[in-house]
Parts: sequence; C-alpha cells; structure tokens
Amino acid sequence: VVPAVAILAQAMLQCLRLCPAAAAALADPAMAVMVPAQSLFVSEPPPHMFGNGENEKKPTWTNGNWLKSRFHFSFAEYRDSKRSSFGVLRVMNDDLVQPARGFGTHPHRNMEIVTYIVSGQLTHKDSMGTEETLGRGSVQFMTAGTGVRHSEFNHDPEKPLRFVQMWLMPNRSGLKPNYGGREPAAPTERDGRWAHLAMPVSSKCSPDKPVPINCDANIYAAEIQPGKGLEFQVEAGRQAYVLCVEGSARVGGLGGGKLVRHDGMQAVGPGVLSFTDAKPVGSTEILDPEPGCHLLVVEMSQR
Repeated sequence: VVPAVAILAQAMLQCLRLCPAAAAALADPAMAVMVPAQSLFVSEPPPHMFGNGENEKKPTWTNGNWLKSRFHFSFAEYRDSKRSSFGVLRVMNDDLVQPARGFGTHPHRNMEIVTYIVSGQLTHKDSMGTEETLGRGSVQFMTAGTGVRHSEFNHDPEKPLRFVQMWLMPNRSGLKPNYGGREPAAPTERDGRWAHLAMPVSSKCSPDKPVPINCDANIYAAEIQPGKGLEFQVEAGRQAYVLCVEGSARVGGLGGGKLVRHDGMQAVGPGVLSFTDAKPVGSTEILDPEPGCHLLVVEMSQR
C-alpha cells in the first residue's frame, strides 16, 4: 500500500507539471492576482435604509437606485471568506450616489477610514463637530477609534457623486477619534506621477503632505495620459491593492495583465508593476471609451 503522504506528493508533482503558473507561484511568492469587476458584489440597498426618500426617475440620475456600491471585500450583506481582507485593507467600496442622496448618521469604531473622491462633491458631518465638503481628487480620513458618528451626503441637486471608501485596520484599538481632509496640492499632482495621499502617522496633515493614518499603509493615486506609462515598486515584505478607477491600463511585472474601470489587482512584492495606457495613441482597439487611466493604490506591509 502506498502511504498517503507519497500519494499526495505524487499528486502535487503532477499538478506542477500540468500547471506552470502554479509552479512559478511556489518558486517565487512575488505575484499579482487580478480581481475582475465582474467578480465584485454589487449592492443597491433600498433608500429607506439610510434615511433617503424614494428613488426618482430623472435625466440627471445615472442609476435607477440612489446607491450602487461595488464591494471588493466582504461587507454588509456580502460574505466571502476568500475576500475578507488584504493585509490591513479590510474594506474597499466603490460607491455611486445619486443627486440629493446620501448616508444618514451612522456609527464607526476602531477603524481607519479613508475616502477618495472620484467625481462630484462629498459632504462629511460628524459627532466631533466637523463638517466639510470636498471634490475630485480630495481625501477625507477619519480615525473612528473609541467611537464616532457621521453622515456622508451628495447635496448637489443634479450631479451624481462617486467615491472610493477604504477601511484599514489600525495599529491598536481605543484611539482618540479624529477627522481630517486633504485637497489636491495642485491640479496636476496626479498627472503622470503618484500623488501620495495617505501615510502612517508621522506629521500633521497639510495641503502638501499625505494624510496620517494609524497603520502601516500608504495610499497613492495617479492618472496616466494616452501613450504614457508609470511604474510602481512593491518592496520585499510589502503588498499592494490596485484599483482601476477610470480608463484602462496594461500591467507589466509580477505576472501582468489588463485593468479596466472597477477592476482590482492584488500584488505581492518584491517586484515592479508597470502601467501603460491600454489604448496607445493610434490604436483602433477599444478597451474603454475613456482616454488614459486613473489608478488608486493601497500599499502596505504583508501580514
């Protein structure tokens, strides 16, 4: 009788012979895994859940429901043990909110919350007495700590709002609640380069510095123009989650691939990711109607 261990070893060997990609992954842990937009859970909760009026049929509405949210990880009614988190990144929700709608006051605790505004105007109001409205390219961040209540609204009567909200697990629980906002240091800060939006706590928030968060993570955004490219270094012991916010891009390094709007990608270092506009100048290939590519990256320690 062949021992069970021997049978398992033979099966693994055969698998590696038949699947070179699996063999490469075992030989080199540095790799990238695509998260297609089609695989994301899409949530469209009823308006009353967050204190909104009934949905309206207006030409200014870009979706039939007040909210369309794409979950990259388990959240609310969505549960998937294979997508519970990635490093300290616990939540990434890509939200589209229709005009004059929003999230009524609700609580948070022991979480670092960073919100990146893609389009429209987002108004934040919280139990600490803070109220602020910010637009495209801006960041709102909040240390929920011992507990805070806040609301998030699109008060514009005609324009929809899109933002990406990320929840990151803090270094420790019981922190003092805090809020801050950052507008782009310059209109061109993301053009062809990585704008550093958030970094581990080390200094006070200011217009020309990243916002401070209580975890070992950094957040970057960049916009790549047609025919151009940009690289991102993932160091040894680090990993990164990439979101294609707008447009499309081809990815080289760590396995490579292609990203279109709403796609995600998990990358584990060491390695260099190279991004190029997926529709080079002069190309007739149609991957996305938008020119260029807008990327968001959450870089963090491996865990």
